[in-house]
Amino acid sequence: MSKKNKNTDDVKDQVEEVLDTPVTQTETEEIDVETQLKEELEKEKDKFLRLFAEFENYKKRTSRERLELFKTASQDVIQSMLPVLDDFDRALKEIEKSEDKDLIKGVELIHNKLKETLKSKGLTEVEVNAGDTFNADDHEAITQIPAPSEDLKGKIVDVIEKGYALGDKVIRFPKVVTGQ
Repeated sequence: MSKKNKNTDDVKDQVEEVLDTPVTQTETEEIDVETQLKEELEKEKDKFLRLFAEFENYKKRTSRERLELFKTASQDVIQSMLPVLDDFDRALKEIEKSEDKDLIKGVELIHNKLKETLKSKGLTEVEVNAGDTFNADDHEAITQIPAPSEDLKGKIVDVIEKGYALGDKVIRFPKVVTGQ
């Protein structure tokens, strides 16, 4: 027999021995433990990813709520200032009837200062004029009167009280009189 054949036969015998050897109990347990560890690792990864996603959603939600709170935090204070602004408008109309120019100028300065301060906080006046079409979603009808002319039926005849918005939100709807 040649040396080459002898080596090949030895290798064949070794392979047959390995294949014929039964798998032992410890090897099976090692495979089971490894599989279990992989499954547990996958479960933990899934829990981690879900928790991370939930935390990201929480951060986004709280930042949105914080921005909304900052936008409307001053709403109560501004709403309580609206009657003062209305009184200023009425007082200015009455004072303009007088002849005292210095008094008119002084009240106008204070009135403008108050309006500009509220405007800087986000307050805007809702524009409504006599002759505009009445919309129940945008106006508050105080009363209805017979329309002075045919073209004012279903339209705004007079604006009793101005409306105001804080940012995008209307905090007081304009009070109007409509034509019947």
